[in-house]
Amino acid sequence: MELHFVSREEYRKKDASFLPGVTDDYYILPEGGTNELAVKGCSEISSLINIPFDYICCAAGTGGTIAGIISSLNASRKAIGFASLKADNYFEKEIKKLLDHCQIDKLTNWQINYDYHFGGYAKKNEELLNFISDFKSNHNVQLDFVYTGKMMFGVFDLIKKNYFPKGATVVAIHTGGLFQFADSEPGH
Repeated sequence: MELHFVSREEYRKKDASFLPGVTDDYYILPEGGTNELAVKGCSEISSLINIPFDYICCAAGTGGTIAGIISSLNASRKAIGFASLKADNYFEKEIKKLLDHCQIDKLTNWQINYDYHFGGYAKKNEELLNFISDFKSNHNVQLDFVYTGKMMFGVFDLIKKNYFPKGATVVAIHTGGLFQFADSEPGH
């Protein structure tokens, strides 16, 4: 791959006009990576889980990953997307559009939880950062504060609140999203 850096103004065009020397042989990934191909690819995630489960949880940034997961579930399994940004009802609309574009029947075994966005996209506070640090210490899994940290915080909080039925198996998908800055600890 060869990276070409462009200005914000050029980037906003989001078409081939800002790609010098590009011919017809190109593909521009949408911001956040979400489109019908993303939904199709992410529909394979649940088939890779080799244990029976009742709930599958995933961070939601654009909605593509959770839409793909939703599309592959049978009616007895439920999906919960944890919003990484402050946008009530945004994801429901976006996910329904993605599922419609992919000609996937209306499914009702999913929801988006907006209670754990910590103020919005890339927002964080000490409670979230302490959770991420404790999670790393206890489970040797690094979370980020933009996506997976918020999702895991939400899953753990819902467990504490007895949201999930006793004996339910909950799977949490770690989608990556690790941010590390030179002047901070991982996740901070």
